[in-house]
Amino acid sequence: MCLGVPGRIDAIRDEQGTPMASVDFGGIRKDVCLAYLPEAEVGDYTLVHVGFAITRIDEASALETLELIRSIGNLAEELGEEPADLAGDAAAGGGGS
Repeated sequence: MCLGVPGRIDAIRDEQGTPMASVDFGGIRKDVCLAYLPEAEVGDYTLVHVGFAITRIDEASALETLELIRSIGNLAEELGEEPADLAGDAAAGGGGS
């Protein structure tokens, strides 16, 4: 299943002619390509799919969707991050049994 995840643009930069952004997904930050959304500005909320910002969305919708994804325990997985509680167990040698 493909999922677009909403996030807030924290910073915008140019990488060899490609507009890129640092996007905050409720505490998880990722680099995102803005090639499909060059008019995006810092502070905008965007829907991100496979590393590309694909559309702007309003803050209320973004926050509601992030909370829904978080409530089903899927946010870190969708963003390719290890959930914090599992990372702490692994670091402590807990193995998660």
